[in-house]
Amino acid sequence: MPSRRDLANAIRALSMDAVQQANSGHPGAPMGMADIAEVLWNDFLRHNPANPQWFNRDRFVLSNGHGSMLQYSLLHLAGYELSMDDLKNFRQFGSKTPGHPEYGYAPGVETTTGPLGQGLANGVGMALAEKVLAAQFNRPGHTLVDHHTYVFMGDGCLMEGVSHEACSLAGTQGLGKLICFYDDNGISIDGKVQGWFTDDTPARFEAYGWHVVRDVDGHDAEAVRRATEEARAVTDKPSIICCKTVIGFGAPNVCGTHGVHGAPLGADEIQATREFLNWHHEPFEIPEEIYQGWNARERGEQQQREWEQVLEAYRQAHPELAALFERRISGELPESWGRHAAEALEKFNAEAASVATRKASEMALNSFGPYLPELLGGSADLTGSNNTWWSDCTPVSADDADGNYLFYGVREFGMAAVMNGMALHGGFIPYGGTFLVFSDYARNALRMAALMKLRNIFVLTHDSIGLGEDGPTHQPVEHLASLRMIPNMQVWRPCDAVETLVAWQVGLERRDGPTALALTRQGLPHQARNAEQLADIRRGGYILRDCAGEPELILLATGSEVALVMEAAERLAEQGRAVRVVSMPCAELFEAQDAAYREAVLPRACRARIAVEAAWADYWLKYVGLEGRVIGMTGFGESAPAKVLFEHFGFTVDNILAVAEELR
Repeated sequence: MPSRRDLANAIRALSMDAVQQANSGHPGAPMGMADIAEVLWNDFLRHNPANPQWFNRDRFVLSNGHGSMLQYSLLHLAGYELSMDDLKNFRQFGSKTPGHPEYGYAPGVETTTGPLGQGLANGVGMALAEKVLAAQFNRPGHTLVDHHTYVFMGDGCLMEGVSHEACSLAGTQGLGKLICFYDDNGISIDGKVQGWFTDDTPARFEAYGWHVVRDVDGHDAEAVRRATEEARAVTDKPSIICCKTVIGFGAPNVCGTHGVHGAPLGADEIQATREFLNWHHEPFEIPEEIYQGWNARERGEQQQREWEQVLEAYRQAHPELAALFERRISGELPESWGRHAAEALEKFNAEAASVATRKASEMALNSFGPYLPELLGGSADLTGSNNTWWSDCTPVSADDADGNYLFYGVREFGMAAVMNGMALHGGFIPYGGTFLVFSDYARNALRMAALMKLRNIFVLTHDSIGLGEDGPTHQPVEHLASLRMIPNMQVWRPCDAVETLVAWQVGLERRDGPTALALTRQGLPHQARNAEQLADIRRGGYILRDCAGEPELILLATGSEVALVMEAAERLAEQGRAVRVVSMPCAELFEAQDAAYREAVLPRACRARIAVEAAWADYWLKYVGLEGRVIGMTGFGESAPAKVLFEHFGFTVDNILAVAEELR
């Protein structure tokens, strides 16, 4: 039977060989954390390589994702569908083994990591989701939801600000099933971290309310095992295990230096490493006894069978809850969703409420919330401003997790990254609110949500200079264009309550990416629509007001500016001009429509076009062309009442009429 060190050395060998073959990668972290990984995966981790999506599995997150060969080696050795050829294709085009772990490529990769600190924050979200779901479904004698989240992280993760946001929240929420292993090797890309990272990390986490296991020898398997047992025994707070390691352990001439962090070892050093580790095998060669020592398939299948028996007993004891649980973890909406969504749209259209779209968003939540217990909302300390709290919200706390609302505090980045983790875990549709201008703080997590195709909804209120007196620090100008530049992000800027409701409907139904809702502080008038127009809102852009025959002028707008162009169109029609108004609440959806529909809405023959949006003007040039005009922002706002600002920056009916006159 191979020793623990032999099993760990298989990780080291595969990692250095794959990086060498790719001539690119990071061997240091995999070689340094191999002993920790061996203990966790062989002694503690509950997972089934034959079914990576088994719901009650433990979640493993490699937050220091540059060390991806550690995770790929583990998955291969444990018996996942990740072949030796996949490892040989590390970092190559089309492979399952990209440079950083990417969700949806290799089976068993729970989240995309690489931007440091975010994997840790995702892990917090996964542990939160587990705790809330357990509180909602577990019953006496029936422990249906019961798994851990394990996170590997390095110095870089802990230097990133998002780690402070997420770990502070994790301590406050008492996430006892979150266990993090800190790879304390004292090295980052620039060298020894003593010159820029001298935090007392154990004391920092104790201050957060974590259980801390200090000074563990990360190369002593028994010490790691004892530390993990200690952490698992603490159930009322998250744990960090501080492991002293040597980066690139086993490479005799470069271990412990920044030179082994992000570059191949080279043929001579690899040979020296093989001799040092007593690993006398060819590149990518793993002896059968090593495979047998790692194979987790039989154990994993047994663990899943045992849980399925728990689930069956739960079905018998609580059939309605069991059906709800299985629906939620499948990600399907209720069977009655279509009918209820249609009734809600009819009601919103009939009531014709003229309200701020942030208020309309709250109204939508009150309409949908009672039918969607999977909604898990929150706000970054702006609940009353974002209108993210609806009538049946109850807060999630450390003592009582049976809720559906999280007070994230002033942690925009942490909130978005935690939401990503909750979406990845399953059982929830997370939504979270902040001001649109502060989406900058959260931007990289929003980008990761789009990259991973996660079903998140970001509620971004106070969407323009229309928020008024708070001034340019709080007035988003470039943010809509910036969010629209993120591939796979659907950005909605609705013009009234009806479009807001549809935006929520589409976002809730969407399963291949996140949705951002840009919502107003100020009230907006209801726009009348016929049945065809109501249906066409889902297309992202549609004709809200038309003329007889072909239009000679098209007015295109979103959000609060739609009311302006509607009034301008009325005035122009009185002058005898043939004017069409196009509302474009979601340009991404409009661009996904077929060419015939897009041509019907924006015919190429009509080159006289004016786009109006109280945001960065350049975005709309592709719609108006060289002969059209954009009334938009080209600089920062000012501090003044909203009405004054709209007049100052040209968002008035009179200015639209003046520009229209220029296009005769």
